[in-house]
Amino acid sequence: MTEVKRVKPANDIRICNKCKHINVNKLLPKLEKMAPDSRIRVGCKSYCGPCERYAFIYINGRYITGDTEEEALQKASKYVKNKPVQA
Repeated sequence: MTEVKRVKPANDIRICNKCKHINVNKLLPKLEKMAPDSRIRVGCKSYCGPCERYAFIYINGRYITGDTEEEALQKASKYVKNKPVQA
């Protein structure tokens, strides 16, 4: 019998599909490009207070906020583990 090893994704990223400050359809491809070896979960994060005021991304145990989606993405990029090599 073969033993199955579960590989833990390098990054745990979560975004809210109800956040008024992000467009999930635009942000998801950007996150996948920024951190291709990640598990990205989409759904309500019960972070409604800050979610009303800022765009946010939960990444590897941290809530990262920004005035815009792009600002939150830029701030979150420094917490990505195993970043892809730029050519």
